[in-house]
Amino acid sequence: MSSPILDLSYRNYDGPLEPPIYRWWAIARTGMRLATKKSGFWVWACLSAWWYLALIFIFYFTTSLNVGNANPANPMSQLASQVNWPNMFVHAFSYGQLLLFILALLIGVGSIANDNRANALIVYLSKPCSKLDYVIGKWLAIFLPITAVVGAPMLLFYGYCLMSYRDYGFTADPWLLGKLLLIIPVPGIIHASLGLGISSLFKQGRLAGAAYAGLYFFGVFFTKAMQVAHFANISQTGTQRIVDNLSYASVDGLQIGFAKASLNTNGGIALPFFGGQMARADGLFIG
Repeated sequence: MSSPILDLSYRNYDGPLEPPIYRWWAIARTGMRLATKKSGFWVWACLSAWWYLALIFIFYFTTSLNVGNANPANPMSQLASQVNWPNMFVHAFSYGQLLLFILALLIGVGSIANDNRANALIVYLSKPCSKLDYVIGKWLAIFLPITAVVGAPMLLFYGYCLMSYRDYGFTADPWLLGKLLLIIPVPGIIHASLGLGISSLFKQGRLAGAAYAGLYFFGVFFTKAMQVAHFANISQTGTQRIVDNLSYASVDGLQIGFAKASLNTNGGIALPFFGGQMARADGLFIG
């Protein structure tokens, strides 16, 4: 028995319909999927957490010195008396700034520029997608990955210290976790906003990346010059404060300055138990 002939003519869609309120999420999800498929993303993301890993190794090694001694002086107690825990987060956050910038170049700066080059905006905006949906989606595609890269090692280090060193003054500040949660999204906000703004001015991702790199390293050189002026003491006391504030006038400096203000610390020294002059998170040195 032969099968009946099916009607292949056009038929209206009669399935479920949902309001297009999450159009921006489709754009963000596509951007994040493309970003995480790049092998370089995972390399730079892991490298950005290098100082957290170094601190864990140092603290673990110092604690292990206590094992096997009959009547030891607890080395961790001696170390804890010199450690300012918020400073540890400031330094680890600061030392990953360059790697976060490279990550932003990799996943975000060419976002709109490459769409301009491929004339993809015609396709995006010809669909039921507004310019605001497009911008929000592109912004989130940069913001969310960078925020995850910043937050994951910071919260893991917080959990490690909370479980291991709460008897050594780690819980002295009960609001530390809340302050860290306030700091975590800052790099994503800055890189997503600046990167997307610069990307919209170009039609090639490479040119947008070069422009953002120029802005970034100009800020780095300027802040280093301000730090040299600080040490040279070439200004009067009244203007010295202006010079110190200008030492944060860069992409990195804004983030580090916000972290210090949130944690209520000036950065301190990176490894206080080694003594001598150690580099601070802002590049300055103290004895």
